[in-house]
Amino acid sequence: MNPLFSTTQIGRYTLRNRLVMSPMTRSRADDSNGVPSDTTATYYSQRADAGLIVTEGTYPSAMGKGYVRTPGIHSKAQVQAWKTITDAVHAKGGRIFLQLMHCGRISHSSLLPGAVAPVAPSAVQPVGKVFTATGPQDLGMPRALTTDEIGGVIDEFRQATRHALDAGFDGVELHAASGYLPEQFLASNTNLRTDAYGGSLVKRARFILEVLTAMTAEAGSDRVGIKLAPEMGFNGISDAAPQETYRYLVEQLAPLNLAYLHVVQTKPEFDYHAQLRPLFRGAYLHGGGLNQEAAQLLITQGRADAAVFGSLYLANPDLAQRFMLDAPLNSPQRETFFSAGPQGYIDYPTLESAQ
Repeated sequence: MNPLFSTTQIGRYTLRNRLVMSPMTRSRADDSNGVPSDTTATYYSQRADAGLIVTEGTYPSAMGKGYVRTPGIHSKAQVQAWKTITDAVHAKGGRIFLQLMHCGRISHSSLLPGAVAPVAPSAVQPVGKVFTATGPQDLGMPRALTTDEIGGVIDEFRQATRHALDAGFDGVELHAASGYLPEQFLASNTNLRTDAYGGSLVKRARFILEVLTAMTAEAGSDRVGIKLAPEMGFNGISDAAPQETYRYLVEQLAPLNLAYLHVVQTKPEFDYHAQLRPLFRGAYLHGGGLNQEAAQLLITQGRADAAVFGSLYLANPDLAQRFMLDAPLNSPQRETFFSAGPQGYIDYPTLESAQ
């Protein structure tokens, strides 16, 4: 039997297989209000054969938006639209978690209410560009959050968790990777604070832990996961002692009893999976360029409880069936990853439609 098709427990749920659809930004929401498009229900329901779907990064508040045409979860209209999507996935027997993504300094004033500056733990300007309605724009100087404001941002994650549950999601994932706000607090090069949220590793990790505490208080720990990507380096993030940083952070997750830890590794120099998996009691989700053979080996050897697939799920709505039959795979159309409209979104052929 293919080990990918055995059941596994993630939090309160027994998944029908060990395939997880990775969170992937697709930029198909209405840019004026952050409401997911009508085609988004089709997109996710097409892929409901995954044991678990984790949605694209979704901003918990208007100040969390970082890219054009990305969805939010802070308004009634957004919640109602997401409810249509979760209903469509559940109708096919699927499970779906919402990924909460606050971009922090990786944003642009044109994307934010009142054209204000993005917020961050410290006023450290990132290098690079961000996609806006008028095309790529230089990332600007962020404004450092005051100590008092941080509690309000944490509460936005709590409220977003409640909205996700109201929208019918089975759970939520905190995006604490890719250089967005939680990782900006964690990393030594973007957190230069000297208050309770910076100045030492313990204090730099505090924001993530308090956000997770707020999310679990709202949803229950068995419906909350976290995504990490040590040393990915995306969006200008670096840390003076990353192995120590991530070991400490995962050790501090123990009292929270999270449903899962989702780890993506992009650099082979140090095996973070080998370091972090033994430290975490819940389900361990392994991501980062996997194919079917590599994923099967991970499960067989007990190095992961589930395997996370990104572009393979994007291009193959029926990926589980294709794996089961060892069928050929569609190739991803990279030029349509972030374009508007249905092309490269809901028109990838299934095995059935190709016959």
